[in-house]
Amino acid sequence: MSKVAIMGSGSWGTAFSLVLADAGSEVTLWGRREELAASINERHENSDYLPGVELPPTVSATTDPEKAMAGAEFVVLAVPSQTLRANLESWAPVIPDDAVLVSLMKGVELGTVKRMSEVITEVADIGPARIGVVSGPNLAKEIARREPAASVVACADDDVARRLQALCHSPAFRPYRSTDVVGCEVGGAYKNVVALCVGMAVGLGFGDNTTASLITRGLAETARLAMALGADPLTLMGLAGLGDLVATCSSPLSRNRTFGEKLGQGMSTAEITASTRQVAEGAKSCSSLVDLAEQTGVDAPIAEAVKAVVAGTITPADTMAAFLERRTKHEQE
Repeated sequence: MSKVAIMGSGSWGTAFSLVLADAGSEVTLWGRREELAASINERHENSDYLPGVELPPTVSATTDPEKAMAGAEFVVLAVPSQTLRANLESWAPVIPDDAVLVSLMKGVELGTVKRMSEVITEVADIGPARIGVVSGPNLAKEIARREPAASVVACADDDVARRLQALCHSPAFRPYRSTDVVGCEVGGAYKNVVALCVGMAVGLGFGDNTTASLITRGLAETARLAMALGADPLTLMGLAGLGDLVATCSSPLSRNRTFGEKLGQGMSTAEITASTRQVAEGAKSCSSLVDLAEQTGVDAPIAEAVKAVVAGTITPADTMAAFLERRTKHEQE
């Protein structure tokens, strides 16, 4: 039985603990609040984020990072992407020397425009062979209900990717492996931004033609940036690209699509943020991805538009009109 620490007890971290427990691991969830840890330990339920979902007895919780990570073979990072650096700086001294660090996060750091694996490398001072990524259509509530799902586990070292693949292969969760960490991370971060844009279209009352057009052009935009950063284009056609994009843009369970819908209905970013405890990563990563695209010379009209709407400098309706007014060109240009 492998010992795994999951640093972050939100909906996705908690759902992934269930996957790992079902696959045979002993899992310790770390969270900030004593009352949440007590709920998980006493009632086997994360009542704040996944109410009604019973957690296996091999899942426990603590607010002590050192206790959570003691003896862990894998340390899974499941905090909001913009808090990763600060959290890792405090955790680094107690991370086991030989543990593999696994990112569940789908974002790009503000300011540095670093992907999550790059932040881990810098702060934890470890090489790519000890860093894994899980990405794909991972709507937490569906995973927690043990509905069949597939994802990609990626690491620069294929042997480590195989270990991670075995770790999370449960009766309801099928992991495929990859060594394309860049493609998986860019796909995971960009789909949140595209989902925000799709949500805006839905909030404005537009139908399937509009949303399908945005999803398709969003995938093209994602692939342009990922390939410019060295990713394999086939990764963007797979679970960490198209699969994650379709799920996040199509499901009412998606925080980012829901955030976009509310923007389309006329709410401001501040109003939406105040109304929920859940984090819509795309509302922050849109700015980072625009900066990253500018640095690499990649055209990113969807990310630029989402950034402007989130900042309140343009309305969703004007954004949709601006898309249609763009210069026509060859589809593969």
